[in-house]
Amino acid sequence: MSFSTFHLRFVLIIILCSSTITIVNAQGHGPLYGLQTPTLAKGGVDLNVASMSLSTENETSYMLRYLFSYGITEDLQINLTTPTMIERLDNAPRTRGNSNMPANGDIEASLWYRFFSNAYGVGKRFESTAILGVSAPTDDVRGQVNVGNSIHGAISTGYASRTWYVWLGGGYQYYFEKDNEQLGDLPYASVVVGYRPNIFMGDYPKPDWRIFIETVAEFPGDNKYNEQQNFRDSRSKKVLMGPSFLGLYGAWGISFGALFPVVQDLTPSSIEENYRVSINLSYWL
Repeated sequence: MSFSTFHLRFVLIIILCSSTITIVNAQGHGPLYGLQTPTLAKGGVDLNVASMSLSTENETSYMLRYLFSYGITEDLQINLTTPTMIERLDNAPRTRGNSNMPANGDIEASLWYRFFSNAYGVGKRFESTAILGVSAPTDDVRGQVNVGNSIHGAISTGYASRTWYVWLGGGYQYYFEKDNEQLGDLPYASVVVGYRPNIFMGDYPKPDWRIFIETVAEFPGDNKYNEQQNFRDSRSKKVLMGPSFLGLYGAWGISFGALFPVVQDLTPSSIEENYRVSINLSYWL
């Protein structure tokens, strides 16, 4: 696929994404791909709409993803994310893609529980959040394997101030068997470092930008066919890294970024990735 073709398709996705934006109540502003800790205030409602693309050595996917969130308490949040697939991968790699937005066509419901929070100083805090989710696929076969429902759990902890942000997290996704076939499990980890330059410390109408460096490591396991699994000495290993940016201006927010592979130690049946790209638009009261 030529660069111009990719550019045209992604611009069309952004236009579609923009047309579906609605009012939201802004959530804690964080990274695109890595696990984070903020939860909504009690009664807070949040809607994010993202355009996403994932490219492998053979093909490229395009999708929109909608994330609805509600703050049950200030420390407990419920989420529902649903996709609109524009172009699906025939042989998709197993990846989370984002802590709340898988890069595949899954519908996912999850709970975020911030079980620890320690605020001190001016705008400084340490906190930890646990995530538990369940998902259902919108496709029947993924990578020539019958795809079933899955369960996902993760923990993230980190530090946030007015200038610096650091989040460390890890998770595990388990796919259930379907018709004697089963997708391999997916342990993963993420590290995010963010910086807010002093020039953006002012109040509205001054724009506010944050810069993140995100790293995601994934260790997908082997698939199972007809109740038989080929066990190997080690599972696939994949590490991706890249920048993301968050811009805020009044009631508007935009975040965008990309991840690129820096390590791909894969089993023979695994698919190499080229990049992941995501753009998230939001508007809130």
